[in-house]
Amino acid sequence: MTLTTTWRQRLPYVGVAVVVAYCLAPFYWMVVSSLRRNDDIFSTSLFPSPLSFENYRAVFNPSQGFSRALLNSLVVAGVTTALALLLATFTAYAMARLDFRFKRLILTLIIATSMFPVVSIVVPLLKLFTDIGWINTYQAMIVPSMSFALPLAVWNLTTFFRQMPDELEHAAMVDGCTRGQAFRKVIIPLAAPGIFTTAIITFIAAWNEFLIALSMTNKPGMQTATVAISKFSGATTYQTPFGSQMAAGVIVTIPLVIMVLLFQRRIVAGLTAGAAK
Repeated sequence: MTLTTTWRQRLPYVGVAVVVAYCLAPFYWMVVSSLRRNDDIFSTSLFPSPLSFENYRAVFNPSQGFSRALLNSLVVAGVTTALALLLATFTAYAMARLDFRFKRLILTLIIATSMFPVVSIVVPLLKLFTDIGWINTYQAMIVPSMSFALPLAVWNLTTFFRQMPDELEHAAMVDGCTRGQAFRKVIIPLAAPGIFTTAIITFIAAWNEFLIALSMTNKPGMQTATVAISKFSGATTYQTPFGSQMAAGVIVTIPLVIMVLLFQRRIVAGLTAGAAK
């Protein structure tokens, strides 16, 4: 085996390593910065020395209200994901299995609604929610988030349902199932990988949402984690607490990492096995 052949075989692994390092470098630097002392926050060393957890203690200082903000983010992202999946599953199945006029146009309109910039709908929604008394409520953040999460979920699940053969439902109905029972007992279990994947994407989008949560809340007790991080205050009026913001960023990222690690095996196994499983 020549040297050139060896490098050709290793080149894909080198490319993957470079991409992974490029993607993880910002997160690594965020973790390192969160473990520095405030006096060393602008240090360029690759490792924090000395190691300090003062930024994490500052994040959970009761005056910051970050614990409450995390709970608010969990409620908003969780409810948004649950509602989006519930509605999108039935909608996507109908779009994938039923034949009716203007189906392609409807799918185009569904995905087009998620392409509107958030800033274009914030002002009308703010006026509407003010009139009906929804400001500083969970629904003021969940309903606008649904307008972007639901089209994305419908589009993803429609594509997934289309890949599943019609014979699955036909076989179930031959065995005595109704169309609804075939959907519930056969299609939903086989569609679990696509549903989990869509749930993760939807949850991440809702968890990271900032502009809507910032516009619809002005009480510290109703702010989400992303809004709370932007309003961290330093020791003085003109000081930016970079260390605390980095620590809060690490804390906000951890639930997403845990969720992906917990579900990755089921997602990958289901996607590779397909309907034949």
